[in-house]
Amino acid sequence: MDNQKPTSNIFPLLLFLLTLLLHNPTSLSQETNSTSTTNTTTTKIPSKSSSTIGLKRITLSIVLGIFTGLMGSLLFALLVRCFVRYINRTPILKGPVIFSPKIDPKTLQSALQSENQLLGSSPSGKYYKTALDNGLIIAVKRLEPFSENGEKSIKRRIQQGLELLATLRDRNLMSLRAYVREHDRFSLVYDYMPSGSLDDAMNRVRENQLQLGWEIRLRIAVGVIKGLQYLHSFVPQILHCNLKPTNVVLDPQFEPRLVDCALAKLAPHVHRPTTGYSAPECFQNGRYTDKSDIFSFGMILAVLLTGRDPTEPFFGEASSGGSLGQWLRHLQQAGEAREALDKSIVGEEGEEDEMLMAVRIAVVCLSDVPAERPSSDELVHMLTQLHSF
Repeated sequence: MDNQKPTSNIFPLLLFLLTLLLHNPTSLSQETNSTSTTNTTTTKIPSKSSSTIGLKRITLSIVLGIFTGLMGSLLFALLVRCFVRYINRTPILKGPVIFSPKIDPKTLQSALQSENQLLGSSPSGKYYKTALDNGLIIAVKRLEPFSENGEKSIKRRIQQGLELLATLRDRNLMSLRAYVREHDRFSLVYDYMPSGSLDDAMNRVRENQLQLGWEIRLRIAVGVIKGLQYLHSFVPQILHCNLKPTNVVLDPQFEPRLVDCALAKLAPHVHRPTTGYSAPECFQNGRYTDKSDIFSFGMILAVLLTGRDPTEPFFGEASSGGSLGQWLRHLQQAGEAREALDKSIVGEEGEEDEMLMAVRIAVVCLSDVPAERPSSDELVHMLTQLHSF
């Protein structure tokens, strides 16, 4: 881009000289005819005019030659640039692309073609549990098929994004182990987590099948925000774009790991804003920023604190303010935040103080104004101050 600036500045000057040279020979010829009519005895004037015109024509030829050469050079450079971009573009790969030495491409391909156990589904695709020949158990997410329009460009964009996501390494992110491009879709391969997702765990809590104390819930919240912090500090910045309990999986020690990072941006044809967890601006103008991720985190924190599901019919009623976030904000402002806490975790006074402080943090994250929400760096500091991690 910088090499084109001097050339573009020369064009106006060349055009000006061209106009001047094309104009002067005519006026000069008229002047010569007038002079020869009024003073036929003078022989030097026609000779001088003729030599001047010849010099102008030579200059005009030189200028036209320079102009033509520059235009030809620019056209050639443009053609070379387009050719280089074409040969350097990301090829659309076929078959398995492996990022883990534990996975063999042929074994993976064979496992995907056999019948697998369905773990769950979402608008973006379905999760399956698959066992490889070497005994390794993996989780496979099969994305929904592409639309026919712009299929190649969609495949290329998703493939480039997956190559980047495969380089991410953090204890609170689920690493991409492989992906497989099929005819009209992608399959993503992750480690299998037998403990399931945070959504599974909270459903079991509500059904009194699992006890999750405040210490474990706070550990989960800290792990989620640390995962976001890693994504947001990456260069270029990576946004999760679809943070919710189903996209937070838990290991046997209840350490959370984020999955489906940035997939909503890579494949918008299969992802839509999630009611209850997506920020208001996502529905209003479709604009998604790091502060939109923070809103989603605030809702997860609110779920951990209250044990409630934001999609409950109660939160659609006017009496609740229309959402879990508004209901929590109303109670906090009225000094009744304790009423919102999950009764199964209300216990010692010290823990209760931590929970009430966490309610205030959740309310700030759930602000309708993105600029009022804290950053992931600030939230890591706030939550780790509540407890020693």
